[in-house]
Amino acid sequence: MSPRRPAPEESPSLVAEIEGYRRDPEFLATLRGRDFRFRTAWGLFSPREVDLGSALLIEHLDEVGVTEGADTVDIGCGYGAIGLVLASMAPRGETWLLDKDFVAVERARLNAEANHLTNVKAVLSNGLSAVPPGRLFDVATANLPAKAGNEMLTLILADAHAHLKPGGRLTVVTTNALRRFIERMFEELFGNSEKVKQGRLHTVSMAEKR
Repeated sequence: MSPRRPAPEESPSLVAEIEGYRRDPEFLATLRGRDFRFRTAWGLFSPREVDLGSALLIEHLDEVGVTEGADTVDIGCGYGAIGLVLASMAPRGETWLLDKDFVAVERARLNAEANHLTNVKAVLSNGLSAVPPGRLFDVATANLPAKAGNEMLTLILADAHAHLKPGGRLTVVTTNALRRFIERMFEELFGNSEKVKQGRLHTVSMAEKR
């Protein structure tokens, strides 16, 4: 008779691995010349590092026109990479971080505190559903996931347009496969569309409310 294999719960290495997963991932990232500390969670998008799409958008935030007093919103904020950079660029404005995942919202709030950003409001929201009708922003950003589907993406873009001040700008990063869809929706909703940067995998696109 072959020896009995130990049950998973009896394996010291597996127990140690599971216990390790109970600790939130943490990492440091230098974004636009400032060091940020991020605490994330398994199950959130890109928990070990700032993803390539968000990094590309952050790299081109100068072209969005973020001023020190701008009110900004990041839609689908995750643990806060894009939104916290916005908050650091607009210290005299208010930055809203929105996500439909309560874990993401909690981590975004904790990361704002850890990075000493007091002008941040982290809110549980499906797209912009939790933003009051009269709350308008100068700048809106989003790293839009293709898996959200065209219906949800259309709602996000339409609601972002509704929540921008005249002259406000919406800047999004998508996979290159979504570039034409975003261009078409921007033209229909805003009447304009600008390709800020196209990389190997992602495109940053911008539209202005006129």
